[in-house]
Amino acid sequence: MANVAFLGLGVMGYPMAGHLVAKGHQVTVYNRSESKAKAWVAEHGGGWGATPRAAAEAADFVMACVGNDDDLRSICLGPDGAFAGMKPGAVFVDHTTVSAQVTRELAAVAADQGKGFVDAPVSGGQAGAVNGVLSVMCGGPEADYARAEPVIAAYARICRRLGDSGAGQLAKMMNQICIAGLVQGLAEALAFGQKAGLDGEAVVEVISQGAAGSWQMANRHKTMLADSFDFGFAVDWMRKDLGICLATADEIGASLPITALIDQFYKDVQQMGGGRNDTSSLIRRLSTGPK
Repeated sequence: MANVAFLGLGVMGYPMAGHLVAKGHQVTVYNRSESKAKAWVAEHGGGWGATPRAAAEAADFVMACVGNDDDLRSICLGPDGAFAGMKPGAVFVDHTTVSAQVTRELAAVAADQGKGFVDAPVSGGQAGAVNGVLSVMCGGPEADYARAEPVIAAYARICRRLGDSGAGQLAKMMNQICIAGLVQGLAEALAFGQKAGLDGEAVVEVISQGAAGSWQMANRHKTMLADSFDFGFAVDWMRKDLGICLATADEIGASLPITALIDQFYKDVQQMGGGRNDTSSLIRRLSTGPK
């Protein structure tokens, strides 16, 4: 079993760190709000550090799940950052969804200091984190990944290395592109059914068994029909992720016309006051928002 630090105890990180303890790892946590770190320790045991550096000092692996590029830089770099506390040979595993650019930047700094770095964004939402069944997309040196994978397995249903540093983040962009299109399609179908006077749940029971079936349909159609959107990944975070996708598409010359359009639909939802609603709230704009 490993000595692990976990930085960031949001809706994803809090249960992920708990799974590490359940698998027998010694875990020290850090969170910007100390009260949440102390609450986690009261629930799971282990320890907490007042800074990323303090949490990382004895760790073989430092896992992170924070908000964005700037948040990641802030917990990694500087005198109180995790890199300053990590011992040579320790591996930093980043579960945050960030740009491939910042991933490569920080991986290079870690390598110069004799430390490993694996970008490992996750998919599966809050439920996947709570149940320990996340899909983890990884990039980085093969040796770093091979060491980190047994630790990541504490909360992963599947974990794969997909290439060099940044590959995990690029794969997560593909994931978000797929989700955006699927949710919009599901929203349009359910709204169409409502206008047509059909029983949406009955229709979904049938079509979900055919080619139209998806995770989004199976897990979100009932709450969408009930106009309930307090489940999982928020619109504000999705817009952050789609912004990364669109910027990267510009850099590499890829075309994302549907993604760009749905990003604007999510902007509509934000303007309707739904920034903290989950991503399935796209259906709201079809019945109450811009047409």
